[in-house]
Amino acid sequence: MSSHHIVKEKQEPALYIHELGNFSEEYLGQLLEWSPTLIVLANEYEKVVSLGLKVDIIVGNLEAGIALQENTRIIPQAKNGIEDAMEFLVKEKYPAVNVISKINSFDDLTCYLPDINLVLFTETSKHFAIKSGFSIWKPAGSIFLIDIIAYFEADNLMQQEEEGKFLVVEDGLVAFRFQAPYLFIGELL
Repeated sequence: MSSHHIVKEKQEPALYIHELGNFSEEYLGQLLEWSPTLIVLANEYEKVVSLGLKVDIIVGNLEAGIALQENTRIIPQAKNGIEDAMEFLVKEKYPAVNVISKINSFDDLTCYLPDINLVLFTETSKHFAIKSGFSIWKPAGSIFLIDIIAYFEADNLMQQEEEGKFLVVEDGLVAFRFQAPYLFIGELL
């Protein structure tokens, strides 16, 4: 039995591949499951195409001699690539984007958070911005990676010896409270 899904454009988060590295093909498949708009940094284009993927948009210029897939747009790279992609997505009114990169830091991206929901994936973790009052159910022993840039309080969470690592104490809700506009948390994949 087959199932057919009709997905309205921009309903699913776009996927931007900044640095693929050794990112799990299984997780990549999950991110591509609903056929999002696929955007890649020019340096990653050949690797992504070699995986049999259809690229919609390239950020930056390809090296001479690299064949371009049909119907692939190129947008100029004026900044670091990831910022160029974010500006394009915000301008095109995409509500969300998943980013694959080796960098799990939101340092250059906080200015985009009011306009687009952003999740950063590395080879080992997933990071996202939350607002105060956010809560999520987690089993005991789950690990959160929290970039402590502002004071926060959390229920059912205990800081570990390793900086930025927090352990869920018991099965149940973990709730976060803080004054900053966002808190950046991560989970291991």
